[in-house]
Formats: sequence, structure tokens, C-alpha cells
Amino acid sequence: MKIHHSLGNLGLGGFPALVAAALVAAILLPRGAAAQELTPLYSFNGNDGSRPNAGLIADPAGNLYGTTQEGGANPSCNQAPGCGTVFQLTLSGTLTVLHSFAGSDGEEPFAGLIADAAGNLYGTTWGGGDSGRGTVFQLDPSGTLTVLHSFTGGSDGQRPVTGLLADAGGNLYGTTNQGGDLASCNSPNTHGCGTVFQLTPPESLTVLHRFAGSDGSRPVDWAGLLADAAGNLYGTTSAGGDSTSCTFIEGCGTVFQLDSSGNLNVLYSFTGGSDGGDPTAGLIADAAGNLYGTTLEGGATGSCNRPYGCGTVFQLTPSGALTVLHTFTGGSDGAHPEAGLIANAAGNLYGTTHSGGAGTSCVQGCGTVFELTVPASFTGGRAGRNMNAKTLGQRGPQRGRL
Repeated sequence: MKIHHSLGNLGLGGFPALVAAALVAAILLPRGAAAQELTPLYSFNGNDGSRPNAGLIADPAGNLYGTTQEGGANPSCNQAPGCGTVFQLTLSGTLTVLHSFAGSDGEEPFAGLIADAAGNLYGTTWGGGDSGRGTVFQLDPSGTLTVLHSFTGGSDGQRPVTGLLADAGGNLYGTTNQGGDLASCNSPNTHGCGTVFQLTPPESLTVLHRFAGSDGSRPVDWAGLLADAAGNLYGTTSAGGDSTSCTFIEGCGTVFQLDSSGNLNVLYSFTGGSDGGDPTAGLIADAAGNLYGTTLEGGATGSCNRPYGCGTVFQLTPSGALTVLHTFTGGSDGAHPEAGLIANAAGNLYGTTHSGGAGTSCVQGCGTVFELTVPASFTGGRAGRNMNAKTLGQRGPQRGRL
């Protein structure tokens, strides 16, 4: 497989960016800290966007930047709820719509943004573009949006729902949920099993891997990819993998590594049983190279009142040994963690669940925010527990690196 640019620059920084919102700093409070007050900064009304689905990034002045999946005021959008927006929110609560998508330039940005030193923002849209199959875009500080690539639904993929990762040379990396190898994909999904791609601005896209089903299918990875210093990429697929040990129709999902030579290695195939299944989020890693993530479903039999399980938090060692750190029950601890994790310097993990919890105003619970304390034995002591959370570093817009 020919790669236009070496992946070896990944994880080295060198692509200075707007810094990420300092979520990790916010969780470094003493264990006994008083409860904090939540202050809504802004409520969307539809014309300025609706249904923000992803996290935020921030500039040095504290302005926040993000996307909304729907809404916006572009009259060219042929979708009733709107095609989505890119916005800026000041700390005083003033929101500016930087771009309203029209459909032809993209539609429904599920994922968040990254940025370069010049203040250009980069992201993906699930739909829209020349073929209606999704885009990668750049939005410059003047508000001009450039479509860097419109996916065709063929060998280049379609439906990117993840954010992007950038290397020191400014090359962008991401995944598509469908498309790719339409002939070899053994999933019941006839639209292809998805891809991993590299985009060299302004418009040169290279597919680094096309999933075939047995090696994974449907990468969702709300948090995008993870990279190590050697240029290896790490991620999850929500389906595919070893179907012989999985009861899910499309497979139970995988954790994968794509090395700097373009070879994909399946690090783990989920079974949908006690080990979990359907990982829909990205990964974080500790200093020892252990990977941490969540599965939407699966878990110990009988521990959950949902037919496919309530999900798990897991650790995967470099040797491929998976340990379930927590199995959700659907009770007060929550159920179905869709998003990934962040961690503090002590190795405690933090995340959310889509449902479950103690709230009674929702049919299956309204969801939770949780802390999971990881025993030192799992990570080789405190020195090995200095995890890298999926935030944008000062030196580069990586979602995280080993």
C-alpha cells in the first residue's frame, strides 16, 4: 500500500493549534471538593444551530469552538432542521455562527474540530458534498469554508462521523463509517465497511486501509484516532471482527492498530459477552502503552436488564490482554457509554453513559457522569499511570498520543 506521506510525523506535534478546552484540569480537584454549580453558557434556538453532538476546543483567549449537527440559517439547505453549523462562543456567552452548511458544502457535522496556528478550523460532515456522502472541510478565520474532499461512497469511503488527527506536516487523518472495499466487505451492510484515510491539503486523499469486516467494520470513534510517537494509529470499529465468537449480526467490534507501513493489526475482537461489544468511542493510553476505552453493549451475563448488556470500561495491554475494569448494570452506575474517556494524573478515568442512573424522569434512566478508580496493579504503579487524555496539545491537534 502506497502512502503519500510517512505516518512517522504523527504524535510529534509541530502543527500548532488552538488549545483544547481544559477538561482534564477541571477534574484534578481534590476528592473531597465541594459540589460545583453548572452554568449553561448558551441555549441554541435552531437558527443558530441545534443538536451539538461533539466536544469543544478553545483558543488562548478562552473562546470556544464547536459544531451543531443540525440547525443553521442557510437558505440553500434542503433539510428541514437545517444542515448544521460551526460556531464560536465567547466566555461572556456571545455566540457567533461562523458557518451554516448548505448541503452542497457539507451536512450534519457529527464530530468536533481541530485547528492550526493560523486559526483555520478543520472537521468532517456526515453528509453533503458533491455526492451527498460527506466531506472534510477547512474554515478559515474570515469565515470562508473550503471543501477539501467530498466522499463518493466508493473506494474512498463515505459517512465520516469522526474528528480528525493531524501530523507535523499538516496531513489530516480520519475514518469513514462506510464505503471502501465494497466487494470484500463481508458485513450485511452493502455500503462497505469503512476506511482509514490521510488527507494532504489542499485536496489529496489517500486511503490507508479499507476494512473488510473480518478486520473490523463501521468505525465510529466519536473521538477520532490515537497516534504514538512511531506514527502508528489506534482506533476502534463498532462492528466486524471475529464473527465466530460473536452473536451480533455484523460482528462485535475491534480495537486496531494501523502501523506506519500501512499494515492493519487487529489487537482485539470483542465477543459481545462479558468482554463487551460495539465500541463506539476512541481510545486513550497510559505511559506503559495500555489502551483504555468503552463498549456500548456487552458485559457480564445477568448484570444488566438490557438484552445485549449495558456496556463496559476496558483496558487492553500491548500484548493484547483485555481486562474489563467495570461492567455497567443499568442501575445507578449507568448504561451504554457511547463516548470515550479522559483521565487525571492519578490514573482515575472519567466518562459518561447515555442512559441509566438514578434519575426517574427518563424511561431507561437519563445517563450518568462517572469516575472509575483504576488499581495501580493494572498500570504498573503511579509512574505508569500518567495517561494522555484525548485533548488537543499545545504543540499539535492530536486527539491523544501514547
